[in-house]
Amino acid sequence: MSINIAVDGPAGAGKSSIAKRVSADMQIIYVDTGALYRTIALYVLRKGADPKNKDTVIPLLSEITVEPRFIGGEQRVFLNGEDVSGLIRTEEVSMATSTVSAIPEVRAFLLDLQRKIASENDVIMDGRDIGTVVLPDAQLKIFLTASDTARAERRHKELVEREGASAPSFDEVLRLVRERDAQDSGRKTSPLKMADDAVLADTSELDFEQSVELVKKLIRSRTGFSGGEG
Repeated sequence: MSINIAVDGPAGAGKSSIAKRVSADMQIIYVDTGALYRTIALYVLRKGADPKNKDTVIPLLSEITVEPRFIGGEQRVFLNGEDVSGLIRTEEVSMATSTVSAIPEVRAFLLDLQRKIASENDVIMDGRDIGTVVLPDAQLKIFLTASDTARAERRHKELVEREGASAPSFDEVLRLVRERDAQDSGRKTSPLKMADDAVLADTSELDFEQSVELVKKLIRSRTGFSGGEG
């Protein structure tokens, strides 16, 4: 039986970076579900469709093939055969992803793919409804969070390192974090919420290495899985 670890939480909580590091340390496949939704959002934007209008988004799904590939232990995402892993991380795509992912047909489109990967592999999968919808029977569910200020500070630092002087201000990043929180928590379909049997992990006062160790400790203690760590 495959070991499935579900990691949920708000935008900017460090889910992806922490889960990716844990996957490498413990030799468990990391599935970045957010990247799959970002890929849909990228296609919608490329087609000039309104991400908030499901009537323009839904017809596009039949044109899309999303394929995650694991290359050198890292997930790359392909859109109709094109590696778009580096193109789906812009702020424009981030905001479009929140609205696109609220569309039931989009979630259904990707649900089977996510479950198939988890059934065939030991995985740590992160997103916003993994423990509540995608993998309700996961052996461990972690709700990874941090204060909105802490999350905005981390995101702003990433943007400054990547974009330099053209990066948005901290206040703008904080505004977007709070707006994304409201969108994700308030949507009717698969809203962001903590599963009843999830473990809360608040990393507001933790650095990256401490956050990684916290998640690894939870995995070892709650599932007995030690992966590549013996």
